Amino acid sequence: MIRPAALAAGLVLVALLTGACANDQHGLAAAPSFAPFTPATSAPQPSPAAPASPSAVPPAPTVQPSPSRPPAPRATVGPYDTRRLTGVKGVALTFDDGPSPDWTPKVLDQLRAARVKATFCLIGSKARKYPQLVARIVREGHNLCNHSWQHDLKLGKKSEGEIRSDLLRTNREIRRAVPGAKIGYYRQPGGEWTPAVARVSRELGMTPLHWDVDPKDWDKPGAAAISTRVIAQSRPGSIILLHDGGGDRSGTLTACPTLLTTLKQKYGIVRLK
Repeated sequence: MIRPAALAAGLVLVALLTGACANDQHGLAAAPSFAPFTPATSAPQPSPAAPASPSAVPPAPTVQPSPSRPPAPRATVGPYDTRRLTGVKGVALTFDDGPSPDWTPKVLDQLRAARVKATFCLIGSKARKYPQLVARIVREGHNLCNHSWQHDLKLGKKSEGEIRSDLLRTNREIRRAVPGAKIGYYRQPGGEWTPAVARVSRELGMTPLHWDVDPKDWDKPGAAAISTRVIAQSRPGSIILLHDGGGDRSGTLTACPTLLTTLKQKYGIVRLK
C-alpha cells in the first residue's frame, strides 16, 4: 500500500518535470553558464604587419644616358681682340720669358736646324743683361715681342701712364741691343689682358699677341706631356705658347724635336706677320 505522503511527493515531482518541458517548448532558454575569469599576465601584442608585396614598391627611375656633346668651338681672337691665330693654315711658335743664357741658345739651335722661325717675347730686364742673345734672335730672322719690363702680371691694372712707361722702357732696352729693331708685338704676362694694356700696346705700334695653344710647359710637366698637349690642341693657324726662360726649360727643349717635326708635317710652321 502506497502511503499518502509518498504519493504527494511523487505528484509534486511529476508537476515540476511537466513545467520544465513546457517552458523549453516555448523557446525559453536555460540560464547561461559563465566561464571562470582568468586575469591577463601581459598586454596583448599587435600582430606583425605583413610585408608589402613587390608590386607595391615603386620601380627605380631609369637613367637615360646623356647624349655626347661636341666640344665648344674655340674663339678665333683672344681677350679684347688680341691676336690668337696666324690667319693661315700654318701654326706659329712663340717663346716667352727670355732671353735666358741657359735655354735660349739651345732653342735657337733647334730652330735653326729645323729651318723654323719663331717669335721671342722678351723681358726688358733680361734683355739688358743678355743683349747678345737679343742680337742673335734678330740675326737669325725671328720676331721680337715686348713682354713687359719685369713680367708684371698686374701691369694691365695700372694707369695708362704707368703701362706706357713700362712698355717704352722695355722697347728701349731691346733696341739698345739691336738699334732700330722692329718690335711688332706685345704679350701681357699671364694673359692678364685689360682694355688699357691692349690699347696702349696698339698706340705704341705693337699688336697685342695672345695664344691659341698653351701646354703649360711653365709648370714643368715633362717633355712627353708637352708634346702630347701641343699636338692634341693645335689646329690650323694656332699660335703656340712655349717658354725659353723663367726656370728649368729642359722639358720644353726635349719636346721641341718632336713638335717641330709633327707640326711641320701636319700644318707647316710659319713666321708671324
